[in-house]
Amino acid sequence: MQDEVDRLVEAWHAERPDLDVQPLHVLSRVSRLARHLDRARRDVFVAHDLEPWEFDVLTALRRAGRPYQLSPGRLLRATLVTSGTMTNRIDRLAAAGLVQRHPDPADKRGVQVRLTGAGLTRVDAAFADLLEREHRILDGLSAAERENLAGLLRALLIPFDEPS
Repeated sequence: MQDEVDRLVEAWHAERPDLDVQPLHVLSRVSRLARHLDRARRDVFVAHDLEPWEFDVLTALRRAGRPYQLSPGRLLRATLVTSGTMTNRIDRLAAAGLVQRHPDPADKRGVQVRLTGAGLTRVDAAFADLLEREHRILDGLSAAERENLAGLLRALLIPFDEPS
């Protein structure tokens, strides 16, 4: 059984036999899979009237636990965006009624961003649907294969996630 990456590797091997194209076997598959997963996730988000970035911010707040709030700085670190981008995102989510800003009792100049009831309802429903979709995607793998794959991907990802 061949996939698109096998055909791509064969073509490169024929055109550039002088190069070791082995990394393509893994990394091109990861890249193609990421694009397919982005499409599947977008379908779920659209069904819940969410953009991917909205889901990222809302889930960061949801994971924080009650009262589902974080400082803008903590949201920056959780979502890997700039402060200007985060300010814009918080503004848009607040205008949509999904989050509210509250004064930070520990810092008179600071604010905390908190999920509203509507934000909590929306993110919980979207997350449940996302997990259902992702379980279906992984149905072709056994539990042991999933665990093995997760470990291998973790090993590849850790150097990128370590603080520089």
